[in-house]
Amino acid sequence: MWPMTSRTCPCGLPQPYDACCGRFHTGPAAAPTAELLMRSRYCAFVKGDAGYLLRTWHPGTRPERLELDPRMRWTGLEILETTDGSAFHSTGTVTFRASYRGGSLHERSRFERVDGAWVYVDGDFLQ
Repeated sequence: MWPMTSRTCPCGLPQPYDACCGRFHTGPAAAPTAELLMRSRYCAFVKGDAGYLLRTWHPGTRPERLELDPRMRWTGLEILETTDGSAFHSTGTVTFRASYRGGSLHERSRFERVDGAWVYVDGDFLQ
């Protein structure tokens, strides 16, 4: 898991975790854009917060449960492209590379607004 002593959020933005993705994990605030939701979901993987991942997953594609590997060590997030996904859109995509000890995951994720809140729909793995 991510060491809580780090000064910046694991999502890569230069703010402390509590002021960045932590506010979405623990409070009533919702990510205002698809990219911020993507970043907060990455942080949830880093922290092992399956509850947040499930809460921010589209009800039509959300699994019944999610088991995260506690040995997985995520080491960085790089946002490669964002299409739509702002306050003015109902859908958006975020293409990213998430690094972990021993490799990386490259995905184009699709997001949609449900009852005004951004949720993760699904994604395509890229090479």
